Amino acid sequence: MTPIQFKQARQSLGLTQSQLGTLLDTDGQSIRRVEMDSDTSTGRKPAPRMVRLLQAYVEGYRSSDWPL
Repeated sequence: MTPIQFKQARQSLGLTQSQLGTLLDTDGQSIRRVEMDSDTSTGRKPAPRMVRLLQAYVEGYRSSDWPL
């Protein structure tokens, strides 16, 4: 998943970076870094677990801690 795809998925869910960070058991700063181009010094590639869970959310899965 590219940084742009990751960001588009988050935005399609109507979540802030901070909210998605909470759902993925990380923080908003980590989400910002994942959404940056990985060629930049602070850009990061998302962990496979993050991608799998984000895809599940896009497909309709909602955990009990989903923001209302």
